[in-house]
Amino acid sequence: MEFYLGLKLYAGSNIPYYLNPNHPNYEKWKRSRENSLLRGKFVYDLIGTKIKLSNCKILDFGSGFGGTILNFANDNNQLFSVEIDIYKLKLQFCHPLLIKINANTINLPFKEKSFDIIILQDVIEHIENPTSIIKKLITLLKDDGLIYLSTPNKLSILNLISDPHWSLPLISLMSRNFIKKFIIPIFRPMEKNRTGIAQLLSLNYLIKTFQEQNLHYELNTTFAVHSLFMEPKKIAWSKFHLTLLSILKKLKLHKTIIRFSNNKPGILNNFITPTFYFILRKNPQIN
Repeated sequence: MEFYLGLKLYAGSNIPYYLNPNHPNYEKWKRSRENSLLRGKFVYDLIGTKIKLSNCKILDFGSGFGGTILNFANDNNQLFSVEIDIYKLKLQFCHPLLIKINANTINLPFKEKSFDIIILQDVIEHIENPTSIIKKLITLLKDDGLIYLSTPNKLSILNLISDPHWSLPLISLMSRNFIKKFIIPIFRPMEKNRTGIAQLLSLNYLIKTFQEQNLHYELNTTFAVHSLFMEPKKIAWSKFHLTLLSILKKLKLHKTIIRFSNNKPGILNNFITPTFYFILRKNPQIN
């Protein structure tokens, strides 16, 4: 079942920039699309360590090409895929358990406390007011439900070398307005009308935001590091990151990295971990 609000095309083209073979990031984004089911398996596996994945009502907000939510299409789960980009939504697989909705935070057609699981995968950095989306999704979450949230690390040395969205150095430190005014005109003029430009967030910012919203948070770096070296494409699709992982394994440094990985704020997660993987729950002491 599908609900669409209308199609927004990009100026100067009849296809979105991410499907343009001439775009410098085309191959990177293509790998991301092709690996979307496998990347979604990582999300499924992580959430499965926290909650029983049967008879759940699940919302994937900002679902992209839909690979993640399809991993949950079993055990009588009810699936809702919400994506503002109708082009991506139309390219998602269809499934009898899946309802696809073209919407944003303002027009979400759901009642309060509707969902057992809400997925926010690499989305929050694209939203101008991250706190607003978190507040909204909290209202849709059941008291015993959870939110999965992943987002790139603004201060990671790996992202400083090669930003996950632009594949350029130091962009991860820049504001959305700076990118619009200076980076796009110089490096990506074909994207002059691009919306949803990412502004990366730091661990301290995210933790402060969660605490202000009375959310209990769990960082899952250790789980991610194990998965990263076992099946790299579950997490990484950047050629830079995949090459780096291959080098680390050849040098037999991956065992040391796994040994020192942890789920606490500190040097590792503040300045090295490239992506944060959070499980969020309502604070039972307050709710």
